[in-house]
Amino acid sequence: MAPPLLLLQDTRLTFGGTPLLEGAELSVSTGERVGLVGRNGSGKSTLLKIAAGLVQADGGARFAQPGATIRYLPQEPDLNGFANTLAYVEAGLGPGDPEYRAQYLLEQLGLNGTEEPSRLSGGEARRAALARVLAPEPDILLLDEPTNHLDLPAIEWLESEIASSRSALVLISHDRRFLEDLTRATVWLDRGRTRRMERGFKFFEEWRDQVLEEEERDQHKLDRRIAAEEHWMRYGVTARRKRNMRRVGELAEMRKNFREHRRAVGTVTVTATEADVSGKLVMEADNIAKSFGNRVIVRDFSIRIQRGDRIGIVGPNGAGKTTLLKMLIGELKPDSGKAKLGTNIEMATLDQRRAALDPNRSVRETLTDGRGDQVFVGGNPRHVIGYMKDFLFLPEQAGTAVSRLSGGERGRLLLACALAQASNLMVLDEPTNDLDLETLDLLEEMIDDYAGTVLLVSHDRDFLDRTVNAVIAFEGDGRWTVYAGGYSDMVAQRGRGVEARPGEDLGRPALVAAMPAPAKATGKRKLSFKEKHALEQLPKRIATLEAEIAKLSVKMQTPNFYTRDPAGFEKTSAALAKAQGELAAAEEEWLALEMLREELGV
Repeated sequence: MAPPLLLLQDTRLTFGGTPLLEGAELSVSTGERVGLVGRNGSGKSTLLKIAAGLVQADGGARFAQPGATIRYLPQEPDLNGFANTLAYVEAGLGPGDPEYRAQYLLEQLGLNGTEEPSRLSGGEARRAALARVLAPEPDILLLDEPTNHLDLPAIEWLESEIASSRSALVLISHDRRFLEDLTRATVWLDRGRTRRMERGFKFFEEWRDQVLEEEERDQHKLDRRIAAEEHWMRYGVTARRKRNMRRVGELAEMRKNFREHRRAVGTVTVTATEADVSGKLVMEADNIAKSFGNRVIVRDFSIRIQRGDRIGIVGPNGAGKTTLLKMLIGELKPDSGKAKLGTNIEMATLDQRRAALDPNRSVRETLTDGRGDQVFVGGNPRHVIGYMKDFLFLPEQAGTAVSRLSGGERGRLLLACALAQASNLMVLDEPTNDLDLETLDLLEEMIDDYAGTVLLVSHDRDFLDRTVNAVIAFEGDGRWTVYAGGYSDMVAQRGRGVEARPGEDLGRPALVAAMPAPAKATGKRKLSFKEKHALEQLPKRIATLEAEIAKLSVKMQTPNFYTRDPAGFEKTSAALAKAQGELAAAEEEWLALEMLREELGV
């Protein structure tokens, strides 16, 4: 096994008297793809910041291979102090990094490099930050929610870019498909500690459930042992004569373990409050159209949505998904054509911009609308604390201002508000934003059990596959088409996924234009003496470097090497990193010469 490029051991960190991390560990070796998963608030982002060297833990050890390049993507990148996006990305390049990659990656991500940081949207800032961490082609990428604020074309391009990269990866994401496609190992952060599985996220949930079941069985056994020991203490023959101090000590220890055991965080109780049944026809659009200036958003679109349908709307950012949604539900009048709702419609909505939340209100005031301690769920009163617990809020958070909640907590709060309304039509605009995977599972189950109609906008491919039975997809130039099935079914029918709008061209081969053009081969072009010599010698050089790396790797794995000889460990680590770099350069040079030789027909 290759030595780790980055290693965290026994990491401990406490905030405000409550331990956040209690012995957490993380190991990343060359080329590894690790998914870091856990509930919102479990400390994933903090652990990633410790790995990046941005946060100092209270205890534990952090080791990074000398010379290893590490790039970290925060959830909220800061571009202040840079004239434009190109300057921001170039500042992330190291000595010897190819400068063309800054402009190339910006263009691939739909930017041109001249954008002023103060005028960027959240999605544009995230794209610039992605270009900055990808440009140096680092040894390790630490990515915290890289798909936040990205649309489907950008997500699929980013997935392809990372998959083809040689960088090791530690990934935090709530995008299930993204995690499944990119990870080969999974680290689960739960109640301050980490567990590692040497398989990708695809197998995580089954493994997690097995671990929790075993833990519950162990706790039940401990509970029974305590009961048996307590019975012995009271009624045992020995107890009436002389206390067996060893057993008394063991009982005290068992009681302590039972008290201190931190049970798994509960699950969100997601249940929609259903109104009376709507009419069979929920909404209908007949050749509706909408334009803003010279730009056509919707062109002659028609659809009939029946009771019980689950409809997804997909397209790149700026295509007009929310505009189309608002026309369908009657919030926006089309320029031409007709859109109407059916009879007896009771609608609940979830806004992607969290606009329904007043940042100055407390959680209690938001749920009760400022009227005491009662939440009316489908017209029936419930105490606000009990309803808060259904969505994993602590009682002491009742007075917390919305502005102080995390993104995930705001998402759960808005979900709680929406689901309290009696409805038979649920309109969800980016409902998966900031929700953890467990909450997403329960939201999917709720949609599946919901007797009404669901209309949703989402960039989450897996969520769409699990929830909708038809997809409205953007085709360009204001045209929208309805496809039966989920997102994967749409891709199978179209032969492609959601594409970027013209002008963004995510994924286009701009690398060729950005790189210096190679000299054109002519009939007289031949390999130079230097090139021929390199072709002959490079395989030998590669073999020598591979043998040296193998030898150094064996030495690095010597038990207690670092403890016994820290200086020798550092020296060997540096030699290993240097050899690995030289091997990569030699392989690339040999490959380029081989391609040239084949092109010339030598």
